[in-house]
Amino acid sequence: MLTADQILALSPDDSSAKAAKGLLAPAKWPTLGHDEVAIWGECQGSGSKPYQVIIEVSGPSFKCSCPSRKFPCKHGLALYLLLAQKQSVFTANTQPQWVNEWLSARQERAEKKAEKAAQTEAKPADPEAAAKREAKRLDRMINGAHDLERWMADLVKHGLADLPTKPVTFWREAAARLVDAQASGLAAGVRQLEGAVSSGEGWQQRTVLSMGRLQLLADAMQRMDSLPELLRHDVRSSAGWAMDKEDVLAANDRVADAWHVLGISHDENEKLWERRVWLRGAASGRNALLLDFSHGGRRFDQVFVPGTVVKATLCFFPSASPLRALWVDEPQGAQSFAEEKDVSATSAVESTWDAALESIAEALAGQPWFQRLPLTLSHAVPVFRDLRWYLRDAEGREVQMRMSADDGWQLGALSGGHPLSIFGEWLGERLRPLSVWRGASTQPCWTEVTSLA
Repeated sequence: MLTADQILALSPDDSSAKAAKGLLAPAKWPTLGHDEVAIWGECQGSGSKPYQVIIEVSGPSFKCSCPSRKFPCKHGLALYLLLAQKQSVFTANTQPQWVNEWLSARQERAEKKAEKAAQTEAKPADPEAAAKREAKRLDRMINGAHDLERWMADLVKHGLADLPTKPVTFWREAAARLVDAQASGLAAGVRQLEGAVSSGEGWQQRTVLSMGRLQLLADAMQRMDSLPELLRHDVRSSAGWAMDKEDVLAANDRVADAWHVLGISHDENEKLWERRVWLRGAASGRNALLLDFSHGGRRFDQVFVPGTVVKATLCFFPSASPLRALWVDEPQGAQSFAEEKDVSATSAVESTWDAALESIAEALAGQPWFQRLPLTLSHAVPVFRDLRWYLRDAEGREVQMRMSADDGWQLGALSGGHPLSIFGEWLGERLRPLSVWRGASTQPCWTEVTSLA
């Protein structure tokens, strides 16, 4: 069962979490029940008919008859919180018809989806036509890389000093040409180059570094035939070629394990939300990244909570440094580190700084175009210096953090000058903290997800 903090971390915003806490009086719930599959309840609102609320435990997945567009809504959060805090008030253990109907409909949709996927896989493919389409697109991407090289050569020829004065349209037009060439990864590199130019003190070094990474990728695209197979996959994906799920599964790099949910990050760009779920296998020791997208809001089919463990088989995308993965089968219901008896909680978060930084170096040696990598630093003390927050180890080494001032002071208060174990995304120069453990606790005392909520 999830803890109250983990349940609140599922909230889409702070107002939903606050409203859910106001619905914890059992008197507001004329019906409350649960079994191994689901949690259900009826919550009395302003109307005559109470809202029907259901949670499928294995997800968890939420359903509520209220008109709210938020997911989960305050009623779903409150129902889950009630079970976590006042389980004795749940008196029913036989599913009512409305609960059974919803669960049956979900099962039917899942079966139809699986059947459709099987039928799609069974359709005979036309390898010759597919090869022609692939070659045509690759030519467009390589031509786009040629154009990018010439564009960057002109920048260097005229000098970098006046780049901060360039208008936004200068960068957008360059990125748009690469999008037209179906090289969205290169286009993203141009936008990052714009960000480096406007990044303040030290922008010159960051700009040259960004240009170097783009040049390396452009060079690799023109030498695709001479590269090892796994590195070719990295070059294509870094340039913007998305790999089909069927091709990932066919690569067959599968790992069945109990996966620690170490941290979750969200980023939004023009109403498109990107969610990154970082996992680590308890037995395999492998890091994994699950990448999902949602338009208009942070609403995703699968719910993950930092500090829990899910059992499932993952299939990794082909890569010289495999990291991104997808589910082969539906993960089993999440349990907290403490509940999962076969898994050591400390193995998920403890790492020496030397070992952690060496893992970053190894990953970049295999695939130099990673934008972010998972990094765990143990025995780290937050320190505030020169208007910035850093992590410092016992030897005095420091790593700068990328976080808001409020979050920095909160971590400082949680630490009280004592070491913490911190998991986050390494962004090349700074660490973006996602989850923090204190002492021997098996549950995070702070997560970015909770902070955002």
